[in-house]
Amino acid sequence: MDRIRCFGSGDPLYEQYHDEEWGRPVEDSPDERELFERLALEGFQSGLSWITVLRKRDAFREAFKDFAPAEVATFDEGDVERLLQDASIIRNRIKIQATINNARALVALHDDGRRLADVIGSHAPPPRAERPATFAEVPSSSTESVALAKDLKKLGFRFVGPVTMYATLQAIGSVDDHLAGCWLVTGQR
Repeated sequence: MDRIRCFGSGDPLYEQYHDEEWGRPVEDSPDERELFERLALEGFQSGLSWITVLRKRDAFREAFKDFAPAEVATFDEGDVERLLQDASIIRNRIKIQATINNARALVALHDDGRRLADVIGSHAPPPRAERPATFAEVPSSSTESVALAKDLKKLGFRFVGPVTMYATLQAIGSVDDHLAGCWLVTGQR
């Protein structure tokens, strides 16, 4: 019997992302590299399909030094130009520059004794009363993602609008938008 998924059925990479990662809390390292990766990739996804980003994920990891914030924060204009020539990633100057900028903002946040996980966690919405039946019932943003976007911008982050932040909240499990019929909700095997 085929599993019913919210999305991704038929593509093994997409199925694995749905089944093992999307909507699950991030267990992260002290430098918050996994959280930084999710934030960056959601930014790169803006205006594109998630599967496009997912298929390029390994290349992104290589290009951005496995999303180690302290390393990415040292990137300069030469690195931007190098990345713009790298056909294995999404070559968008604004998104590349935002990722480098956000690494610097994350390092500054850490230097102030704060964590990105805490900033994001302070904007986690309460659990839904009912699961959505279809993605038509899933909002593209929320009051929490609007507030998170504003707070991150005040902290120096860029390309972190409310829609991107809502997608990030979904990706890291702060928002559980698995549909009512999804096998992860129903326990279907």
